[in-house]
Amino acid sequence: MNIIEEFIEKESTSGILLILATVLALVFSNTSLSVWYESFLHVPVGIHIGTLNLEKSLYLWVNDGLMAIFFLLIGLEVKREIVEGHLSSLSQVALPGIAAVGGMAVPALIYLIFNLNHPIAVNGWAIPTATDIAFALGVLSLLGKRVPVSLKLFLMALAIIDDLGAIIIIAIFYTSKLSMLSIAVAAVSLSILITLNRFGISKKAAYFIVGSVLWVSVLKSGVHATLAGVILAFTIPLNAKGENNKPVSPAKEIEHDLHFWVAFLILPLFAFVNAGVNVTQISLGQMFGSVPLGIILGLFVGKQLGVFGFSWLAIKYKKAELPKDSNWLQLYGVSVLTGIGFTMSLFISSLAFEDARVFQYTDKLAILIGSFLSGIVGYLVLRRAK
Repeated sequence: MNIIEEFIEKESTSGILLILATVLALVFSNTSLSVWYESFLHVPVGIHIGTLNLEKSLYLWVNDGLMAIFFLLIGLEVKREIVEGHLSSLSQVALPGIAAVGGMAVPALIYLIFNLNHPIAVNGWAIPTATDIAFALGVLSLLGKRVPVSLKLFLMALAIIDDLGAIIIIAIFYTSKLSMLSIAVAAVSLSILITLNRFGISKKAAYFIVGSVLWVSVLKSGVHATLAGVILAFTIPLNAKGENNKPVSPAKEIEHDLHFWVAFLILPLFAFVNAGVNVTQISLGQMFGSVPLGIILGLFVGKQLGVFGFSWLAIKYKKAELPKDSNWLQLYGVSVLTGIGFTMSLFISSLAFEDARVFQYTDKLAILIGSFLSGIVGYLVLRRAK
């Protein structure tokens, strides 16, 4: 099994686990188990080393700590694809790249139309811009050979570019007040990582030790801690020499090792702690508010319009080609599936609205609704397409 097939298989299985984790979270938060669920989220977890004191709730450890590992994996995937994969040439990146730009711009515009004049709500403009590759590939896996491999690769490349866009958005727009001392420590850590790379050091432990210091300093700096994972990923060598000058790839080895833990532990746990919405306390009228409407329409309408519309323009004006062995209806079906925002949308929502209750959790429910609609409609379109 090659690396692409392995990637798709693991992401597809992870999508099914995400669905189960989401259902469990909804059951726990809407029954008598809600007290236990809330207690679980707020279990205090601390690390004390000398004067260093890190104490957060389990919920924050998942979002700030475990998600940094998720972003490390994303960074490794992006680096590999850019250097030698499906993003390594202009012809390969053209269609998914153009489609990804449309898939981020149009949903953000739709959200802003509803919320531009609301000083707090406007911060959530990036919520509907992301695509959850695990969920989307999970839906595609249910269709088997009805969907050509070229479209699966198109969706994978688009989602990776989406993730890269989300990383840039988080770095620029979702940082709080900065600590210059912590940024200085982070800069020194980054310099050491670059030096290790330049000297061809292949020992993974060296990168993880310095990377841990980088994560703590970024966490304390005011920049979101998950970005440390991406920074670390780009400094780990893709090709190096190990013992006896034997060629090794620390980046590929780490990516392979992390895939299992991210797919089967980190993402399902993230879904479980973030998808728990007490729907009994949300009225139908609240779901017609500007924030939930902006999110639902951004994901379900904006993503498909942006991805398919920009793809159509790129192909019409010969900037790209329709994926091999596919047709327009299949491309449209995959465009609808990109509206499954889930993981990254929930994550950006937690950054945009630091007080999770500011909109009575309607933002989270809107993400679930928009993602669910995109998944169901995308599946039906692809099932109907020849």
